[in-house]
Amino acid sequence: MNSKIKRLAVVIPKYGLTGGAENFCARLSEHIAQNDDYEIHVLANRRQSTSPNVCFHGVPIVRFPRYLITISFAFFARRLLKNMNYDLIHTHDRIFEADLYTMHGIPHRLWVKEVRKKRHMSLFDLGTQWVEKKLVTGGSCRFFHAVSNLTKEKFLQEYPTVDPNRVRVIHPGIDAQGFSGLDRIACRREIRERFGMEPRDRVVMFASMNIDIRGLDRLVEGLARVRPAGRNDFEVKLLVAGKGNVNRYRSLARKLGIEENVVFAGVADRETLDKMYLAADMFSILSQFDTFSMATLEAMAASLPVMISGNVGAKDLVKEGVNGFIVEDVDDAEQIADKIEKMLDDPLHARMAEAASRTARARTWEDTAGKIEEMYEEILKRRRCS
Repeated sequence: MNSKIKRLAVVIPKYGLTGGAENFCARLSEHIAQNDDYEIHVLANRRQSTSPNVCFHGVPIVRFPRYLITISFAFFARRLLKNMNYDLIHTHDRIFEADLYTMHGIPHRLWVKEVRKKRHMSLFDLGTQWVEKKLVTGGSCRFFHAVSNLTKEKFLQEYPTVDPNRVRVIHPGIDAQGFSGLDRIACRREIRERFGMEPRDRVVMFASMNIDIRGLDRLVEGLARVRPAGRNDFEVKLLVAGKGNVNRYRSLARKLGIEENVVFAGVADRETLDKMYLAADMFSILSQFDTFSMATLEAMAASLPVMISGNVGAKDLVKEGVNGFIVEDVDDAEQIADKIEKMLDDPLHARMAEAASRTARARTWEDTAGKIEEMYEEILKRRRCS
């Protein structure tokens, strides 16, 4: 192995804060920092982590007018990168130049049109798209890292001239041992008592920091049609963790006659969220679009069978009827109800719970970091040979 220490620049606006990309970047960087071959420098505007193995550099952002947010971050990041002697630049967001770009979202134009359903792009959208195009088509990127096959598909749809072999799919990792210090029985008792659920109730968990684009309305509509065959000794409850227009979903649940079966827990801290996973019986998220969904992998690590839409990147890990279910038509409430009802079968649930746990245990951060490091070495080798 090359004895020279490689100086790695990791670029992201918010490092280690709440959010899938922010946490992914922090966990990945801090695992790679344990490798003595790398010296990790994080360029960020805001950070939460204080890891002794990572050097931090502040990057300014101009927040007003709003359209300068992405442009200014890319500008100041480029200026800082030029003043430092880095061997490799790995960006987790849109900047002007990098060696490797990890895509935590789909191309911005597709996000605006297909997910946000906006007819016209704002100045902010146009500025963000411009920076993205500079990064993707400017020639500096050797590889693009997609967190799911769905992300890769959308990226190549927008940029068909990019060689597909330069787009590598590497899934996020999970610390499956994160639940080992918690007692499932104690968590079930604590969480269910806190939110007024009975020990015998079957609990479907939903978690998102933006519940308005994660298909909660479809899940509520499906729950309203659940009819446990010949069973009246329990109720099926929906436990919602996260933030959004809660009143909208309360109103929907009331209209459908299941207001008492939908429990809104609000934003939960990490410890409480882990306890919620252990207190639940299954997990569901029916997003309009999700590049991956770390919550799905976390739920599987907690031995929860999952039910997700076909627009969630984590479907790469879901085997229908084995460790979860995929709902291709989220407008079909009967299909959603049918899959929830299947989970009420105790033997099937037990088999699926174990399969979900096995799937998660195979997705470690060590494995993810090792695959990313292989990409680093390939980039550095090609540079030496060019």
